[in-house]
Amino acid sequence: MTLSEIIKTAINPALALLPANMDTPEARIMLLAIGLQESRFEHRRQMVGNPPRPTGPAKSFWQGEQGGGMVHGVRLHAATSAAAARLYQARGVQARDAAIWDAIEHDDVLAAGLARLLLWSDPGRLPAVGDEQGAWALYLRTWRPGAYERGSLAQRAELRAKWGRNYALAMDEVAR
Repeated sequence: MTLSEIIKTAINPALALLPANMDTPEARIMLLAIGLQESRFEHRRQMVGNPPRPTGPAKSFWQGEQGGGMVHGVRLHAATSAAAARLYQARGVQARDAAIWDAIEHDDVLAAGLARLLLWSDPGRLPAVGDEQGAWALYLRTWRPGAYERGSLAQRAELRAKWGRNYALAMDEVAR
């Protein structure tokens, strides 16, 4: 999917279901950059193995795991639980981890909303537009990507470089 399609079909409808103050250019950039980093908006299920197959533990373009922050965490977090409950209700999903995890594989609106709520659960402010390093730090704190945590120095450097490219693409799209 193109970034404009993701905005139109997933991000805009998701943000319309959340409190208005959650819809900011900074949030939109983060949602696009994270989706690019995690799945390139091509895979709704984590690709694993050789050859890669969609059998990994993460689902949606934002790659939420059943016990992770996007599924389990926002449902229980004091700062996000009420908005998450309204989101589940609006999308017709039971407020149970397994049901949410199953739904986000095909419900891009729900997934985008939960990704925004995960960012909201971080105690700091969203990085300013153009603060690529701050955005990277927020991504690492909230998504805790295993490929980075377990990666070699070279793999970490490539993931960081990839983030820079993705963040620039996201900024360009939001600036349109």
